[in-house]
Amino acid sequence: MKAIWNGQLIAESNDTVVVEGNHYFPRESLNKQYFQDSSATSFCPWKGQANYLDVVVNGQQNPGAAWTYLDPKPAAAEIKNRVAFWKGVEVGE
Repeated sequence: MKAIWNGQLIAESNDTVVVEGNHYFPRESLNKQYFQDSSATSFCPWKGQANYLDVVVNGQQNPGAAWTYLDPKPAAAEIKNRVAFWKGVEVGE
């Protein structure tokens, strides 16, 4: 699977986990130069607290376009240290 934003490949992996229709990429598969930590968080009753990452490509920022569960609840343990995308990030083969 590939994640592309603003014409740039930002993540690629043959090992994604699909939860609720979202592909969660291993954190190691991210092209780290395109990501910045964000202070934004949200809470899911069954997955726990999500932490967001901003995607920055060619000087353009997509705030909170990626999220991860650093310490998910047991029911979501398979997505620990994985990252999913939204906000215009194209995910596909």
